[in-house]
Amino acid sequence: MGVAKRWIRAAIMGAALFAPILITGCASRSTVRVYDPYYSDYHVWNSTEAGYYRQWRVETHRPYREYRALPAPEQREYWAWRHRAPAAR
Repeated sequence: MGVAKRWIRAAIMGAALFAPILITGCASRSTVRVYDPYYSDYHVWNSTEAGYYRQWRVETHRPYREYRALPAPEQREYWAWRHRAPAAR
């Protein structure tokens, strides 16, 4: 009976130590809100917005770079394009 109690305690301790790893793994799937200072609004940067960003890069014939790495003038161009685009975009 003493051996069974030790195994149960070990399983509970293992689960308690492993639970934070499982919980933080889900945090990477959250969306990010990006503030557009030129139009004073927020945009959720998810797969849809990333698609629009890639479309803008293709239309303007620029090599792909992450949005965060763009200089401010290029970010401003992107948001101007995004706000001029039809509502379907």
